Amino acid sequence: MKKVILAFLILFTFANAQAAKVVFDLTTSDTTKFEKNMLKGLVIHINHYESNLQELETTVIIHGGAYRFFVKDLASSTFKDDAKLAKVYSDFKKRIATIASTYDVEFLMCEAAMKRHKLEEKDIVEFVKFVPTSTIGLIDKQNEGFAYLPVN
Repeated sequence: MKKVILAFLILFTFANAQAAKVVFDLTTSDTTKFEKNMLKGLVIHINHYESNLQELETTVIIHGGAYRFFVKDLASSTFKDDAKLAKVYSDFKKRIATIASTYDVEFLMCEAAMKRHKLEEKDIVEFVKFVPTSTIGLIDKQNEGFAYLPVN
């Protein structure tokens, strides 16, 4: 009987657990900040919630200087002269793709400024989706109950 009650309590806890939600407003072009806040920090936050039997529903809105971290080919982009990024680009690209797939993080890119960076959807890694503007993406996510965290 105790096992049945314990199983019921566990199921009840999981059924009623609400996911925490966060939207990162990613605008930084700084590789150190990107690594600290996205590649490391994002995983730390997600693991924290998972260790407490909660889900952290995570969305990243990409705009400003952050486009550079999501191009398929750095050498053929307007960011090709960023020497600091060139040194870590291959590693960053693999790590962010792993985060997207392993932790089911949603990456949304602002379409409005892509032309300024001479980017088209075909130039961006496959796991990124697009929103008309970063503001629309941020408004929508905050209206869905996502906490707002800037990474600039």
